[in-house]
Amino acid sequence: MSAVRIEVVRSGGFAGRTRRAAVETDGRPDAPEWHALADRALAAAPPPGSGGGVPDGFHYGISAGGRTAHWADPYLTEEQAELVERVLAEGR
Repeated sequence: MSAVRIEVVRSGGFAGRTRRAAVETDGRPDAPEWHALADRALAAAPPPGSGGGVPDGFHYGISAGGRTAHWADPYLTEEQAELVERVLAEGR
């Protein structure tokens, strides 16, 4: 698989701040792991009725490989939560 830019935008929360981070997979030895995690995270559809999330919860935008999806707390899957955590921790 070619290089992919995986980007996470987290907004909202109690303070109402927006945080962005991205990971470029080009040249990373763990690139296949990142690609697989992003694919699993983006494949999951938000559950019915999860539109607005919860008061003071975070809203997430996840983009990778030309695809973008949006979710809100507390409706992230385990893969989505892991991807968000990893990108915000390791990304720039």
